Amino acid sequence: MLPVSRRSFLLGASGAAALPLLGCAGTPAAPAPTPIVFVHGNGDTAALWHTTLWRFESNGFPRDRLAAIDFRYPLSRSADDKEQELRSSSAEARQELAAFVAEVKQRTGAGKVALVASSRGGNAVRNFIKNGGGTAHVSHAILCGTPNHGVIVSDRVLVGSEFNGAGAFLRQLNDGPNEVVPGTLWATTRSDNADKFAQPDGRYLGLPAGTPTGVTFEGPALKGAKDIVLPGLDHREVAFHPKAFAAIYDFLLGKPAASSAIQAEAAPVLNGKVNGMPGGTPTNLPVAGAKVEIYETDPATGQRRGLVHSKTTGADGLWGPFTAKPDATYEFVISAPGEAITHIYRTPFPRSSNLVHLRPGRLSDADKAAGSSITLTRPRGYFGHGRDVFTIDGAVAPGVSEGVPALSTGTLRLPAAAPRTVLVRGNDETFAVQSWPTAENRVVFAEMHY
Repeated sequence: MLPVSRRSFLLGASGAAALPLLGCAGTPAAPAPTPIVFVHGNGDTAALWHTTLWRFESNGFPRDRLAAIDFRYPLSRSADDKEQELRSSSAEARQELAAFVAEVKQRTGAGKVALVASSRGGNAVRNFIKNGGGTAHVSHAILCGTPNHGVIVSDRVLVGSEFNGAGAFLRQLNDGPNEVVPGTLWATTRSDNADKFAQPDGRYLGLPAGTPTGVTFEGPALKGAKDIVLPGLDHREVAFHPKAFAAIYDFLLGKPAASSAIQAEAAPVLNGKVNGMPGGTPTNLPVAGAKVEIYETDPATGQRRGLVHSKTTGADGLWGPFTAKPDATYEFVISAPGEAITHIYRTPFPRSSNLVHLRPGRLSDADKAAGSSITLTRPRGYFGHGRDVFTIDGAVAPGVSEGVPALSTGTLRLPAAAPRTVLVRGNDETFAVQSWPTAENRVVFAEMHY
């Protein structure tokens, strides 16, 4: 028999066996599992979780029991207690998460949810459970790479930030012999030494090399929680890597996943929002009046095979739905008011998702001085020299430093010339994009799933 905690999860965290549900043939069906709510990190979007959701679905977890919050203002304030335009305080994030959990519970009829959080999302989870009555609503909490003891402990740097281990926010969360709240089952996933925000040396925070942070590699661990170490993975990978999925699944379900592979669907249906970038600040506010075009492309050349979808967004910012081919590569073109025309080339989408959110890009001064700007981007991880392959046009993506993986983008700038094929590779994903002229206010991204 499963331990009570795991059994409760499988029974919807009701604490007792529910009446058997009937399948379509009139035979008893398994009770619906506890819904899982995924919580993204600082400056991010719910879109980062869609590969994780695909893995849960591929192991038979019901799609309608999986949800991911999209914080309106995902960036933290510089000082948590001071108003800052287009940014959120820890209290605002807590309140938004509480409202989302209540919505998921109402929609599903579940007594509790499980929370899975990346980075700053873990701050909101801990704050909700400790200070927002969350224990009554949360069965399990697993925090992935959350800087639970800060990225630095200092009275001079990041003063007032929710990421300062010496600040009021984290001190009150960590107060007590155990750093977790009873009544919820807790776990953390962390790197052994490759998390840029859990480093003794402040160089990865932009401080002079050798500046002590007061933080150790064990910073994301919590007293009283199950500590899961994922060697070699970086700050984002401890949430989004297949190995992280396996750890999350095992903690929540009490058994290993059958596979971390993603099983393809015959006709994936995609949708998402165009999210705003006012003044270059990332938000998850929907953009109205943005035109989104999708072209199927030749994976070997990046050239268009034909327009397969076009829509101008309304007030909700939604650009779909669009039925894709599970093995096709696509070019998304976003023309949003006041923004650069953004070309995002994507590897295939094997499964459906309503979390394919899009943000328009911006041309920097260096981009404008070049003929074309192409950025290789890896939202679910960083690039590590000697660990990953990350090339544009046959060369290592420019600008990625050696040492602890710390950057998720590398940009190639080409001289003015006619558009041409540019091959990109990120580990096992290889495909082609087309260069587009910056003189036409165009910017190019090659986005990887891995």
